[in-house]
Amino acid sequence: MSSKNVPILSEADINRALIRISHEIIEHNQGLDDVAIIGIQRRGVPMAKIIRKNLEDIEGVKIPLGILDITFYRDDLSKLSAHPVVNGTDIPFDVNGKKIVLVDDVLYTGRTIRSAIDNIFDMGRPECIQLAILIDRGHRQLPFRADYVGKNVPTSIHEHIKVELEDVDGTNQVLLVKEEE
Repeated sequence: MSSKNVPILSEADINRALIRISHEIIEHNQGLDDVAIIGIQRRGVPMAKIIRKNLEDIEGVKIPLGILDITFYRDDLSKLSAHPVVNGTDIPFDVNGKKIVLVDDVLYTGRTIRSAIDNIFDMGRPECIQLAILIDRGHRQLPFRADYVGKNVPTSIHEHIKVELEDVDGTNQVLLVKEEE
């Protein structure tokens, strides 16, 4: 069985989506008071950094940025390798009372988001948690929806979304990976 990669978003498309999401965050929160950004390891982190820079450029204020590794909060941890790769969590601010914007690349079953929320609530009690996603591909198993979406891409269960970002993969693009027989 082979696969075929179909381009969904180019680098320019990704940049436009992240700029739009940044504006939507400002509008939804009526400014940036008490807003903090947390990127989920791995590809959520470079996206969170871009969104943070956009917000700071637009509004001229500093926004706290955190990095979240959900490895030990996963409900399938026992199915991972005996030595899972841990990329590290760094939340250098108090989450209590903050409007947290959680950033990730793809929203699929909702299990990653559940793990991230559990992790954040172990650190404190934010005012709210909002979700910014580059691609929403459907097939939810848990009742989560994104507040900010770059692009909705309905997929079959046999298709996958591959997000490639410069900081991680050396290029910026999103591909739909279709399994072929």
